[in-house]
Amino acid sequence: MAEKNGDVTAARGPEGSRAAARVSTDIGGPPESVRRSELPGGVRLVTESVPGVRSVALGIWIGIGSVDESPAQAGAAHFLEHLLFKGTRRRTAAGIAEEMDAVGGELNAFTAKEHTCYYAHVLDTDVALAVDLLADVVTDAELAHTDVELERGVVLEEISMRDDDPEDLLGDLFDQTLFGDHPLGRPVIGSEESIRAMSRDTLHTFWQGEYTTPRMVVAAAGNLEHDRIVELVGAALASASRAQASARAVPPRTSTGVRPDRTGALGLQPDESEQAHVMLGVPTEGRLAHARPVLAVLNAALGGGLSSRLFQQVREQRGLAYQVYSSTARYADAGALSVYAGCAPERLGEVVAVVRDVLGEVAADGLTDAEVARAKGSLRGGLVLGCEDTASRMNRLGRAELDHGRQRSVGDSLARITAVTAEEVATVAAELLEQPLTAAVVGPFDEVDELPASLRDL
Repeated sequence: MAEKNGDVTAARGPEGSRAAARVSTDIGGPPESVRRSELPGGVRLVTESVPGVRSVALGIWIGIGSVDESPAQAGAAHFLEHLLFKGTRRRTAAGIAEEMDAVGGELNAFTAKEHTCYYAHVLDTDVALAVDLLADVVTDAELAHTDVELERGVVLEEISMRDDDPEDLLGDLFDQTLFGDHPLGRPVIGSEESIRAMSRDTLHTFWQGEYTTPRMVVAAAGNLEHDRIVELVGAALASASRAQASARAVPPRTSTGVRPDRTGALGLQPDESEQAHVMLGVPTEGRLAHARPVLAVLNAALGGGLSSRLFQQVREQRGLAYQVYSSTARYADAGALSVYAGCAPERLGEVVAVVRDVLGEVAADGLTDAEVARAKGSLRGGLVLGCEDTASRMNRLGRAELDHGRQRSVGDSLARITAVTAEEVATVAAELLEQPLTAAVVGPFDEVDELPASLRDL
């Protein structure tokens, strides 16, 4: 599935031996329950032992996503997500499903703009099966011609489903409008044209060239022993690692230096829906910017909850829309702060006017101390509650290793949120929200001229 909207010292020894992986518990402040090793071939392994649970969530993350595709490969990473489960040299597609169903586990994958993850969630007694199955799927799939044609139809159906969901369609349209020709502007799922034209050779070349062990991070969280996971992963990826025997782990993705430069654009996708769906936003710095916690607080106060300013102004006080919220996206090159609302078409002009007024007020005056305090409390609670299950912890481990090459403890993250001041939020709000707004609309409008003036005069 296409993911919706988002930071090492190597040591090697004889292949296949535990000495081949050096373990460190001091990697930038994580608790001792988090341990990291680098295996032969550059595979990074990060685990977190979670007392009191009986499950393990395990994922093989690859630092490759839709931004790494050429125009001819658009949608290849997502297409592969379907194909790799269709069978390997040791397992049929039915066999893969039967093995996981037999232990009551979950097996799935998702593709994003900068990474792909194949993951399993199983009982702790079945972790060996999860490791073997995931490694088999990711490194030894067959990619049979018949399966390519079969899954081509499935992916095209998924594109049609996206087109039938105005909110999903709007997200892709907004990215295209904001980021333009930059790779961030391309849909993760690809286009109907690119998927129809995609050959088996194109997919195979992309898979073999990009899904290599130096780009892999194995993340696991639950009732586990790190050394046991090292042993299982080392054995399961031994063949793939041999092809990259002298390789070192690929460092975290950094900015290409090519920044999207479009602002103030307006995108429209006519759609015979009962509602008008609108997204307005501005570009932000990439995820390595120091203002990340400040932006998170700003976003939470703007549209992150029932007490947020946008929710109160648009829904509670005026009843203009059922759903309104803000969100952020952060990538290596850039990011976005955006606001979504769905409303009756005849109310679109008023909704946009209210949203613009709110953004203008925050840009000019910042947030109140009470708003900042609520936003910080909301973020802290969400962070801690999000760590209550093993799957969330596994996701946190994998993303941190790929994006930053280090782990940050929950305590450190909480401290960074707590340290944000109202003055810092005001500064970031002024920098971002005084930019020209970019907007995208999906709804029953055939031409831009039919849109209300509050959208046309961005």
